[in-house]
Amino acid sequence: MNATIRVPAARVRQGELLLYATSMKVRDLVRDGFYSVETLDPDDPNDRGFQRVLNTARAKKLADYILRGQDNKDAFLPTSVFLATDKTIGFDEHANTIEIDTGKVGPFSVVDGQHRLEGLKMAAARDARVLDFETPVNIAVNLPRIAQMCHFLIVNTTQKSVDKAVEQRIIARLTAALGVEDMPSLPKWILNTVEKGEVDRAVKFADYLNEAEGSPWNGKILMANSASDGTVNQRTFVKAIVKYVLTANNPLSIVHDFEKERRIFLNYWRAVANVLDDGNATVLYKYNGVELFCKFSIPFFVKLQDRGSFTVQTMEKVLRACFENVEGDYAGVGHPEWWAKGSKASFLNAGAINVVSQEMAKALHKVGMGAAIEL
Repeated sequence: MNATIRVPAARVRQGELLLYATSMKVRDLVRDGFYSVETLDPDDPNDRGFQRVLNTARAKKLADYILRGQDNKDAFLPTSVFLATDKTIGFDEHANTIEIDTGKVGPFSVVDGQHRLEGLKMAAARDARVLDFETPVNIAVNLPRIAQMCHFLIVNTTQKSVDKAVEQRIIARLTAALGVEDMPSLPKWILNTVEKGEVDRAVKFADYLNEAEGSPWNGKILMANSASDGTVNQRTFVKAIVKYVLTANNPLSIVHDFEKERRIFLNYWRAVANVLDDGNATVLYKYNGVELFCKFSIPFFVKLQDRGSFTVQTMEKVLRACFENVEGDYAGVGHPEWWAKGSKASFLNAGAINVVSQEMAKALHKVGMGAAIEL
C-alpha cells in the first residue's frame, strides 16, 4: 500500500492553530500506523497519554449502524474526527490538496473520535465496502503534545462529557506544565482551575493514599482508566479533597509543606481506620465514608491545631473521645458495626451525612471542655 496519501483539503487558520479540513476513506484511516490512541495510564507517573479507555460496546454499536446502511447507502457520519501531529504536512495552494507521507508524519494522535475510528475499523473488517466510506477529518499540524492534550480537554468538557477522573488527571498535568511549556488559550473556567492547582494537589493526595505503605486506602482507590478493582473511584475522592480538605477554612491548607500535608492526611485516615475498621467496615471506604470524614476533617484539624500535634496516636485519642460524646440517632457512628455492609452507614444520603458531620463536630467541641467556662 502506498505510504503517501493525497486528498483535497481546505486550509483553516484559527489564531495560532492551523487545520486542514478534509474527508478520507476508511481504507486510509485504518491503515497500519496512520493513527494512534494514547490512553492515559494511571499507574505510570511519567505517562504522556490523555485519552479515555476505549468503550468497545460503544464502538461496536457504531459499527453495526454503518453496516446496516451499506445496502441502502443511507449510513452517514457527519461529525469530523480530529487528528493532530507535531509535524508539518505539505499543502498545494493551487490544487488545494494535502499530501501525507505516513512514514514521516504518522502516526497521528486522535484528539477526538477514537470511538468513531474503532467503529469504522470494526465495520470494515466485516464488510469490505466500508473501506470506501468517507468521513470528515480535521487535521491539526505543528501542534505540540501539550497543546493536543489541551484541545482534548476543551473538546470533551465544553461539548460532551469525559470521565471526570480523566479530566482531573489532565488538569493536574496542565498545572504542572504552567510556566514550563507553551499552552494554547484555554476556556476561562478551565484556566482558573489549572492555575488554582487544587485538582493537581488533590490528585497527588489520592495517589499518596493509594500507594503509601501502611495506608488503609492502599489499592482501594480506582484511578482514571484503571482496570483494577477499587472501593471508591478517584473522581469522588479528589472532589471531596478539593471541596473540604484544600479549602481556606481547613488548617491543613496553611501548612505550606506539601509532604507534611499528605502525611497528616494519611495519619488522619490511619487513625480513623484504627478506630472503625474491624475488617468488616466496608462502607468506610466508599462514598459515604469519604464524604463524611473529608468534611469532618475541617473541625477535626482545627482541634488538633490547638493541640499542636498531628500524630496518629493523638488523632486516635481525640477521635475516640469525640465518638463517645456523639448523641442521638447517629451515636453509633463511632462503632465499626455501624460501617459494615448493609448497616446504617450504607443508607446515608447527602443530607444525612451533613447531619452526622454536625453531630460529630458538636461532640468534638465537648472534648477537653470538662472545666467550667468562665466569662
